[in-house]
Amino acid sequence: MSEGEAGWPLLPHERGWQRRQLFVVLLVAASATWCFVIGEYVGYYLPLWPGFLAMTAGAMIGMLLVTLAVVPTSARYGVDSIHAAVPQMGYNGWAITVPLQFASIIGWNSLLLIFFGKSAAEFLHAIGAGGVALERWVVPVATVVACTVVLLVLLHGSAGLERVSTVLFFFVVGVGAWLIAMLLVNQRDALADAVPAHASAKRLDYQYGVEIGLVSLLAWWPYTGSLTRQAPNARTALLPAMIGMGLSVPVLSLVGLAGVLALHTTDPAQWITLVGGNLVGAIALLFVLAANLGATTAGVYASAVGLRSVPAMRRCSWNATLLLSLAPVLAVGTLVPNWFFDHFGTFLAYLGVLFAPLVGIQIVDYLVLRHQRISVRGIYERGRDAPYGYWSGLNPAALSAMAAGMTTYLYLLDPHSYAVHEPFPWVGASLPTATVSAAVYVVVTQLLVRPAGLGGYEPARPPPRHRQSTG
Repeated sequence: MSEGEAGWPLLPHERGWQRRQLFVVLLVAASATWCFVIGEYVGYYLPLWPGFLAMTAGAMIGMLLVTLAVVPTSARYGVDSIHAAVPQMGYNGWAITVPLQFASIIGWNSLLLIFFGKSAAEFLHAIGAGGVALERWVVPVATVVACTVVLLVLLHGSAGLERVSTVLFFFVVGVGAWLIAMLLVNQRDALADAVPAHASAKRLDYQYGVEIGLVSLLAWWPYTGSLTRQAPNARTALLPAMIGMGLSVPVLSLVGLAGVLALHTTDPAQWITLVGGNLVGAIALLFVLAANLGATTAGVYASAVGLRSVPAMRRCSWNATLLLSLAPVLAVGTLVPNWFFDHFGTFLAYLGVLFAPLVGIQIVDYLVLRHQRISVRGIYERGRDAPYGYWSGLNPAALSAMAAGMTTYLYLLDPHSYAVHEPFPWVGASLPTATVSAAVYVVVTQLLVRPAGLGGYEPARPPPRHRQSTG
């Protein structure tokens, strides 16, 4: 186990991923069948090309927010997303950020493994090994197999993740391009005539599309820090993050968007053999299985690295941490796959509730209040005199800003019903949430935290004195 897997910052000589390596890993991490579900929800409100443009705009905005919040700290100092948030949250802030990260990655990976099982069942059906009734037991069995493969890969830490991503890169790009081309060409007429199921007011529908793309990319907060800290500096990580993660998601989500509009389903396991035939469908399903494995591997790695932020977990071995990261995913995939799949839309909206306030806080703190300076040693220090000790290791500015932001989001957009209040049709929910959180954080910091001499902030500089003329 390397120092990075032990939870300590990566030293400069340990950060060897250049742009190409980081781009490959980030693209493989982001490009999986969760994109199909993202596209599905956009397709409920918008037709093909307006939906793609709205989703792309939202995704790029969301990735920009995550990049500004995480990459400067992670890539500069070699720390993951959880440790990057310590200056804002306090040294006990892991009690807030670790559950957010853990729940998010469990959700995404559970979705992937459910799709993995469905695709495995359809693959067996395509090669004549059984009927669709196989899905009832293939999904749990495939989940166990996938978790075992992921565990074996990640026993080698980030090196294993890099190797498997390099192998799967061409599979992911190839199957994505092929699925998009097959849908756009073979279903051209159906797409032209398609009417979104829940279309209403045009401005509101566009805002739904932007918001879905935005919250989907906000969920890359846990992944981004864990992976970009392998880069030697923030400049190296910037373009791979924005393109590899930010742009790849809406492009691959075009499959789900087109699928729900033309075929009324986003699951390639249900339509790929019908459109391409059994042989072609079976080959494509193998690619889908491989893509899901790559993304799951990245997710479990990020989750395990994040868990090392919990003081008690640092005494555990890397293998035990991996098992703890995999256990909830295994439970969902084997026990309640259909229930989770049916409630994925709610899960997607709650990502905005949780991560939009967090990125707003981090951006304004690191870029504005701290002038891009933090103490790496201070991140790991404990006690009353620690730079990020605040009050009992928690920062009231961050807690109040998180509460204000979450309240703002829940007022603007109900995650359960997707009902909205003004001014959501004009500004969405995530951007106002991040803005409110940032504003509250600045106010409480300036009025309470800074005067108390806490938080490791530089003292305010007095205005320069002007020398009086003696002439």
